[in-house]
Amino acid sequence: MGTDNLQNIWKNIDSEIKHKTMYELNQSLAATTRKTMKKFLILLMIDIVVCVGLIIFLIITALNRQGDLLYQLNNTVLGIITLISLVVSLLMLKKLHNNKFDLPLKDWMAQRISLLSRWATGKYCKLYIVLLPILLVLINLSIHVYYECKPFIEVIKNTESEIGLIVGFIVGSVVALFTAKKIREYQIKNLEYMKNLYARLTKDSL
Repeated sequence: MGTDNLQNIWKNIDSEIKHKTMYELNQSLAATTRKTMKKFLILLMIDIVVCVGLIIFLIITALNRQGDLLYQLNNTVLGIITLISLVVSLLMLKKLHNNKFDLPLKDWMAQRISLLSRWATGKYCKLYIVLLPILLVLINLSIHVYYECKPFIEVIKNTESEIGLIVGFIVGSVVALFTAKKIREYQIKNLEYMKNLYARLTKDSL
């Protein structure tokens, strides 16, 4: 790929483009691509930290409420869903971190775009719409029952607790779904940016 072609890719991004060599342009393109990738990695790492924190909380609270079978069941179901989410996030993080330095930049970008496309816009990309409300119910119950210091069944039958759980679920659902929607839009925006860079790179390398 010639310097002029690389300059065409970068002319709207770097004001100092005319003063750069072909090697510097390639390095700039690689750095910008990796910077965009880091935005996805940060979101994944936040998800992993939240999952680990929730699992630790579930283990501690379950150990402190060993006689409450319904509470244990609630925490077990929540723990399984969280563990699956953690494993999926770890696998995705490993794949995105699996840098093959012998690959040309164009092929490296194509692999990452393929992975991120399946994650952000694939078959199960909107599964969060179903899972979030379920998770919120289970998390709300786990936290509320634990700090009420009463058996699970007693908390459920208490009118004040029921109102608190319902209000908490509604507010939590609105906030969680809104946040998830914004995060997904942010992911898609960065994915489209990478696709645009890749398209220019592919076009100008022909």
